[in-house]
Order: sequence, then structure tokens, then C-alpha cells
Amino acid sequence: MDFEIRPRGEFRNHFQLTAADSITPEFFISQRNRLTLGYRSKVFDLVAAFQEIHLWNKSGEPSSVANVNFFELYLQPKFGKFSVRLGRQRLLLDNGRIFSDAPWAQQSRSHEGIRLFYSTKNVVTDFSWMFTRTYSSRYDPMYSPVASHRYVNLVLHHLKAKLSNQVTLTTVLALDTFENSEKGQNGRYTTGGRIEYLKGKFYLTLNGFYQAGKTVSGQPIHAYYLQPELRVQVQNTTLRLGSEILSGNDLAKSENTFKSFVPLYGVAWKFMGNMNFFTRFPGDVNSSGLVNPYIFVLHRINSKLGIRADWNIFYNQYPMLNDSKNTVEKYLGNEFDLSLNYRPAAKWEVNFGLSILIPTESMVLLNKIENTQETPIWSYLMVSYRPSILSGKSIF
Repeated sequence: MDFEIRPRGEFRNHFQLTAADSITPEFFISQRNRLTLGYRSKVFDLVAAFQEIHLWNKSGEPSSVANVNFFELYLQPKFGKFSVRLGRQRLLLDNGRIFSDAPWAQQSRSHEGIRLFYSTKNVVTDFSWMFTRTYSSRYDPMYSPVASHRYVNLVLHHLKAKLSNQVTLTTVLALDTFENSEKGQNGRYTTGGRIEYLKGKFYLTLNGFYQAGKTVSGQPIHAYYLQPELRVQVQNTTLRLGSEILSGNDLAKSENTFKSFVPLYGVAWKFMGNMNFFTRFPGDVNSSGLVNPYIFVLHRINSKLGIRADWNIFYNQYPMLNDSKNTVEKYLGNEFDLSLNYRPAAKWEVNFGLSILIPTESMVLLNKIENTQETPIWSYLMVSYRPSILSGKSIF
């Protein structure tokens, strides 16, 4: 039995992430209180993770309960190299870009359904069928781990194979279906994967995906995603140099095809900056695609303290149109993130972050900032305590 207490204070100024936000300064505190009961044996696993999300000084409320829910609730019988997981569960694949349990979000993210696992020394593969149902409207669905999903069914196959001591291959094939009131269900197909090469201090990878099928409204999909990255580690310092490319539509042309890649149920903050300017696609880029070169520098000062500096450069793949229907500059701006991670004692973790965005006039068209004269800024302080309340040996 484990318990987690995770309060986080956030300060935001001169930008908004949704229409409900204000451009003016905002400070609020969110807290996750999670109790996890787990029983693991050679025969089966049983996990129940119950959580309450609390907010202070958010949306004018001094204190409010944002959500009370199960993050995970599943049974997993085991049959040698096979196992079956039934119930509500997290989906974390590869680097979390396409499927993630969203650990930064206080509510995290999970799915409901069945997942079949098969594992050997060099191959790990799983097949999933997930679905949605009618969820309670008592709490804000934004703070639920499952209620924000819009798919009807999600079918997924994942495979990770170690081809040699240096090369690893990961593949993902997913189909998610959506309800269309006139035509039944429309499906979106996503297929692709990652190739990784690791030798000594050097790591090279290429991640690529292609999307096809139809949108909810029936528009044909033709979209792609690419992410090359080079990583070099020298003693306690790691340098990562890469880029993300998410395809979009050329708004200057009349196109019937939906060309905006949607990164499914993954997270953006790992590659696109801590300020979360680009999390909802295609809306956050006005359907114009995104090109995001980045440089990350991570340094471990000692066993307790680490520091990280990120630099992201944002471009639209195609220029947006202003109110006069003229194209504008594709360059959107730069984001700089500084993060500190401190582990003062066992079970304790402290994280601090400070981020600024240097925007261009094109960024104003995305309705997240009012002008370029004010510098958007965001900062946070998060403390996490995860004590183990009760433990024992399995009887099976």
C-alpha cells in the first residue's frame, strides 16, 4: 500500500492556454492525493489506485474538489510468458509521445479495456482493446483520467524488439473510432514506430508515424509525424539535439484532405516546452502544422540535485492567414525552460521550473497572447511525498 501527496503551485502571466483562462497574472495550487493498493504475485496482479484532485485559488474558488476517481483499477492474471490485464489502466508506450499516462497532469491519464501481453528476452508485445462509456458529470472531466476521451473504441498493437546489442525497433499500430451521428463510426488509423541505435555515449533515433482514415465529420486523413534525435552523454551531462515535425494544412489552398497530424493520447511537454502552448492538435497551431527544433541539456550535480535547460524553436509548417487572408511569417517564437530536481531524502522529491516565451506577431494569431510587447512567463514549484504504508510477501 502506497500513498502519494503532490501539491504544485503554478504562476502564469501574459498568456492563456484555453479560452477560459485569463491573460492577467494567475496563481493557483493543485494537489494530487493518491492511495495505491497493489497485490503482485506469480499468478496474478491486482492494482487499485484511488485519487482525489484538489484545487486552491482556481477559477475564483478558494478551495474546490476537482475530481475523485480511480486512476487504475485492474486485475492481471499471468500464464507464463502471457498475461491479461482487465480494467482501467495506464497506457505508456515508447517515449510517451503517442501514448502516455501523462504523469505531469495531476489526474494522469488511463483507459478502460483489456490488454494482452507477451514477453521474452528480446521481444515485448501487447494488444489492447479500449473503449469509453458514459462517465459521471459530477466533476470536471478535465480532471478525470478517462472522461476526456472522445473515442468509442481504441484498438492497439505495440511491439518492441531488440534486434542487436545496439539496435532496438518499436512499432505501433492503432485504430480509434469516433461516433458520427449521420454515418455511424469513422475510424482513424495511426501506424509507425521508432528505430534506436545506441553505442557507448552516443544514441541516435528516428521516430515516424502516418495517419489515415476519416475525421469525425468524414474528412479523409493524410498526415505524418517525424522526430529525429541525437543524444550524447559525457560524464554527468547529457545533450539532446532533435526536432519534431507535425504535418498540417496549407491554408492558402483549398484542400479537402485533413493533413494535420494528431499525436493521439501522448504528451507534448517532453519535446514542445513546459509552457504547454502546443498540446491540442490541430487547434493549437491553427491547422498549419508545426516544426519544433530543440536542444536539451541535462546535468546531474550530485545524487540529490539535477538541473535541465531546454530551448525550443517553433515554426508553422505552412504560413497562417491573418484577418485580411494574407499569409504571415511561419516563425512563431522561442521558449526557454529551466528545471531543477531535488531529492532531499527517500520518498521525497522537489521540482522547480521557470519558463519564458519570446513570441512573434504570428503567435498572436493563435489567441494565446495579446501582443508581443509582454513576455509570457510560467513558473511552478512541486513537492512530492510517496511513503509506503504497508508491504508484505505474496502468498501465491
